[in-house]
Amino acid sequence: MKFLNPINSTSMVSVFAIWLFHVCGMIGISYGNKDLFLSFTPINLIISFFLLFVNQLQITRRELLSVFTIFLIGMICEILGVNYGYIFGDYVYLDNLGTKVLGVPILIGINWVILTFITGSISSYIFKNLKISILFGAIFMILLDLIIEPVAPHLGFWIFDLPSVPLQNYVGWFLIGLVTQFVFQKFVVNKEIPFSTNLLLANIVFFSFLNFQEI
Repeated sequence: MKFLNPINSTSMVSVFAIWLFHVCGMIGISYGNKDLFLSFTPINLIISFFLLFVNQLQITRRELLSVFTIFLIGMICEILGVNYGYIFGDYVYLDNLGTKVLGVPILIGINWVILTFITGSISSYIFKNLKISILFGAIFMILLDLIIEPVAPHLGFWIFDLPSVPLQNYVGWFLIGLVTQFVFQKFVVNKEIPFSTNLLLANIVFFSFLNFQEI
């Protein structure tokens, strides 16, 4: 499967590192020192972000502007959500995602970039029509969120005021996802596929495993 296979030594080392971090995290959180391994969450996100760009086929000014735009969109929407209940519903961020700005961890903005890039890269690989690719990129983001949300409170990430995640959250994810996917797929020309695919799969395996463990 070409879209999974690393294309060079940098990609190979990056893919190995990502799987190593996620597998160690799964085991450590489930069977080891949960608090210790969760304290490495910010480092894992920063490394994932760094490796994502190390593996980009080309980094131009336009792509850097796209990264900043997606980061800004994510942060503004999350700030509106946390402080006013707009877009995603009423929720608060907990302490395991690091430094916050107006109640929102800076790493959440970075996570919007990561999720947009990896889902958008795969969607654009599968669907050659831009509009369909943007649509499915946003759908892929929602599907990933569906497996993250049940364990997020237990990992010290965030928690909603309601007993369960409101439908508003997924509608908000979809709508904002459409915007970030448009920015990514319209302006980032050279999309990296193998690392993005492996990073997405690693996240799916990681959060699915933790859901199964009922931590």
